[in-house]
Amino acid sequence: MTTTSRNGDKRIRVGIIGANPDRGWAAQAHIPALKSLSDDFEITALSTSRRESADAASKLFGVPLAFDNHQDLVNSAVVDVVAITVKVPYHLELATAALDAGKALYCEWPLGNGLKEAETLAALAKKKGVLAVAGLQARSAPPVAYVHDLIKQGYVGEVLSTTLIGSGMGWGPTVEPYNAYTNDKKNGATMLSIALGHAADALCHCLGEVRELSATMTMRRKSFTITGTGENSSMNADDQVLVSGLLEGGAALSIHYRGGVSRGTNLLWETNGTEGDLQLTAAGGQAQIFEMTVRGGMGGQSSPTSPKLTRVSPAITEKERICALRSTTRSRAIACWTRSRGQRQPVSVKRSVDPSSSCKKYRSQIGS
Repeated sequence: MTTTSRNGDKRIRVGIIGANPDRGWAAQAHIPALKSLSDDFEITALSTSRRESADAASKLFGVPLAFDNHQDLVNSAVVDVVAITVKVPYHLELATAALDAGKALYCEWPLGNGLKEAETLAALAKKKGVLAVAGLQARSAPPVAYVHDLIKQGYVGEVLSTTLIGSGMGWGPTVEPYNAYTNDKKNGATMLSIALGHAADALCHCLGEVRELSATMTMRRKSFTITGTGENSSMNADDQVLVSGLLEGGAALSIHYRGGVSRGTNLLWETNGTEGDLQLTAAGGQAQIFEMTVRGGMGGQSSPTSPKLTRVSPAITEKERICALRSTTRSRAIACWTRSRGQRQPVSVKRSVDPSSSCKKYRSQIGS
């Protein structure tokens, strides 16, 4: 089966595992994003774990082919790329099935439950010679791209230090029933891997990788309450993470993430340099979700204002500029998919690499 867009080009056919019709990343971000990119992508199949929810998702999202198991989806002849949008404990099994079927893969972050699973998937993608990407939405947020360009253009001069303080938003005194699994570290969906992981990727995207570090984690809350039921359960995940170190360029690094929601600052990322300072703030510490504000100052400025670019980076597409007007999960998913369509490298254990090649090259890579 071959589908074409309005301009006659072939479209990349996407099958989504975990298309819960009621909530989740597929419904909130990926499906709206892919539908807005209809010249390049088409959602051709969905799957959930139950027939009833599969049929409901098919009707709600207007996708005719719906399965109640992942194996039929990954083996479907009408699917070029498999997107995995389920809970972390299931990533290894589902991603392995997609790669074994020879399909290109887009997997939500964290890629696996721990480093070992991520390395296993990376090795399998390399062995199969297929394209695989781990989705880290924070680096696709327009404010983060803005900070990246400002630093590259020398707004702060030589970077001296960077400090990141954030709230996990979860891992606090209460939790919704469907997120209770995140409070047990054995499931791999911790504050370290999710909230801090997304923010740290954005930081490294702008400033470079970490050269050396030391870190401390501790679990200060001993229990939590499940919203709605009032059930009290034992906490089994660290809710305080502290990191200090040096970046590749020698700049000092400091990170502190804490569970729950602060009555004060929930996201503050400040970068100080020889010529200026940049500050990125948000109402929540999950940088892949919340809208962010950029402020800066240089030279004789005594307080930060909205900084100006001397030129616009060609790495930011027109679609991403439009998305800057509504920096939401949907817009960041759009940016992730538009960037991923040109990527040609196997999955990275650390993070996906920003692609610059064209959509046609990607279609050639996956053989559509």
